[in-house]
Amino acid sequence: MTREWDAAAYDRIGTPMTRWGLAVLDRLTLRGDERVLDAGCGSGRVTKELLDRLPRGSVVALDASVQMIEQARERLAADADRVEFVVADLGRPLPIAGFVDAVLSTATFHWVLDHDALFRNLAAVMRPGAALVAQCGGGDNIARVRAVMRDLGETWTPWNFAWPEETERRLAEAGFDEINVWLHEEPTEIPPDQVPDYLRTVILGTNLLRRAPEEREPFVRAVAKRLGDGHLDYVRLNITARRAG
Repeated sequence: MTREWDAAAYDRIGTPMTRWGLAVLDRLTLRGDERVLDAGCGSGRVTKELLDRLPRGSVVALDASVQMIEQARERLAADADRVEFVVADLGRPLPIAGFVDAVLSTATFHWVLDHDALFRNLAAVMRPGAALVAQCGGGDNIARVRAVMRDLGETWTPWNFAWPEETERRLAEAGFDEINVWLHEEPTEIPPDQVPDYLRTVILGTNLLRRAPEEREPFVRAVAKRLGDGHLDYVRLNITARRAG
């Protein structure tokens, strides 16, 4: 199911994702003249930091959400001559001309249900030797929220929270080597007054599309009430790899 994000709301409350993204960016070694694909650029906060590390380079800012791309375009206006904005689904072949020297991705891959296709599509636009540095939800990510959703009768979820072993296999089959994949816990506290907005914008958005409009806010409130606090038990799947060849 295609989801259009509320980019302004995400930009307002997306501090956890930005914090994680900057830590992931620190793992990407750059000379400063590369062409880098930001696979799932969102509203462009981490993309801006990436651009600052590429004084002689450029970025392909890609996201499946038109609103996110427009928000990123506004944020990166001062560097527009060094950014190519692309609206595309990472689960399908990517409409990018030429090759990129590296791929950065934060808080995105878990929204792509077919990870075999995801890694094939990334490999197809990466030059041999290009680095992939990424992080997304994995393993038992947001287990508390998922348990509450099940208690409320929601059996369908829009995520692929993969595990390291299966991710390593998929990367190797897609043409990557020097693969390193691991999980780490990232417990996060959301201010209680922001929990409904956070759930609505970040976690439950795709599920809400499957409900009648009049059922959406009651569902958000029900999940927030059962959680009882703003503690989210995030688990992050970290990936570093190299395009072989």
